[in-house]
Amino acid sequence: MKNKSYEGLQKTIRKLKAPEIEVWENQYPDKEYAVALSTSEFTCICPKTGLPDFATINITYGPAKTCLELRSLKHYMIFYRDIGIFHEHLANKILGDIVKSCSPRWAKVEAVMKTRGGIDAIVIAEYRKRSQK
Repeated sequence: MKNKSYEGLQKTIRKLKAPEIEVWENQYPDKEYAVALSTSEFTCICPKTGLPDFATINITYGPAKTCLELRSLKHYMIFYRDIGIFHEHLANKILGDIVKSCSPRWAKVEAVMKTRGGIDAIVIAEYRKRSQK
């Protein structure tokens, strides 16, 4: 079933309760380094057509006190398999949940969506911790 309008399809997306991403204590919080994670097995649903969307999700972040635990991150990604979400909202939702989980110095989420309708879509969402004054 196709929706004729995009209106109202994503009004509750910010409140979407995804599985918690667990963390573990970083033993090098004094070091500035980057962690790069990637999964090419990501799927979600187009909220307009109901058809599956496929993507590679790239996550890069600068750990502070904690690091992301990969098993729980995998379960977090699987959660989206049945969720209708626009690409732009997807990258921002994942970024927000990562920031909430591990409070990194900075983070970047890149959603590289598979070609649909002859158009490639890449959505990049970034976060940088505000400096303390």
